[in-house]
Order: sequence, then C-alpha cells, then structure tokens
Amino acid sequence: MSNVTAAPGQTNPPRRILVVDDDIAIRQLSTDLLTRSGFHVDVAEDGAVAWNTLQTNHYDLVVTDHRMPKVSGVQLVKKLRAARMALPVILVSGTLPTEELDRPSCLQLAATLLKPFTAEELLLAVTEVLRATAHAPTLSTSAPGQQSRAPADDGFRM
Repeated sequence: MSNVTAAPGQTNPPRRILVVDDDIAIRQLSTDLLTRSGFHVDVAEDGAVAWNTLQTNHYDLVVTDHRMPKVSGVQLVKKLRAARMALPVILVSGTLPTEELDRPSCLQLAATLLKPFTAEELLLAVTEVLRATAHAPTLSTSAPGQQSRAPADDGFRM
C-alpha cells in the first residue's frame, strides 16, 4: 500500500517512510497521520514483508513494531545492519526488548517509542529522526532504551 500527499508549498519530494506493524489498525492510523503530514508512506504487515520491500524501494526511515510474526522488529533491524544499511529505524513496542537494548548492540536505533503512544509522539519522533539524519552523514543513534516522547498529549493513543 502506498500513499502520497505533498505538504502545501513543499518543493522537495516527500520523505519516504516504511511503517511495519502486524496490527492493521496501528498501520492505518500511522499511515493516515504521516500521509496527512506530507510523507510518502508504504506499509508492511511483518518484518519478512518489510525486508522484501526494502530490497526494491528506497526509504528515508523505517518505523517498525517489535513483536510480529515471522520476523520481529529487532530481527529486521539486525538484517538491515548485517546488510550494512544505515537506514534510521524507530522501534515501537508495547514492551521494549530490554535484553537487546541493554547490551552493546549493532542495532543503532534512531529512537524507540513505547505503545500506547499519541499521534503527536509518533510525529515528533519521526520529524526529529528525519531532521537529525538529514544533517548527519552517519546514522543518528539514541541511548539504549531511550524513548522519544512529545510533551503534548491529546488523549489519542495508538
């Protein structure tokens, strides 16, 4: 699935984001929010589909759930890093994989986001990561277990 909406007055092509989540409602809400915010969004229902999609398409960011069938979010990130893909990744989960995040790792996550999260929290994490990676020659990383949180909370949670 692909959605494209250019932001008003936008002169550059929209940034491309791959949203990976096995929950159809989360995928749709995330896609709707990011598309309305001017991003080009594709979706994948699990890490295996995401991996195949990443072989044929270029993305500026991956937002992936952790707990999914077939290939988890952490497994997907490990595959990306093993393939030397420096693509920034936001890992989203109801419970963060602390064993993976506590030890020194090659995951190089740009951010983590704990479910449930608000629309503002997702949008803030995405814009901060894209802004950081647009100005940095290498992948921006956050401390293990660090969460991206927006100050505003409208009560809408994904």
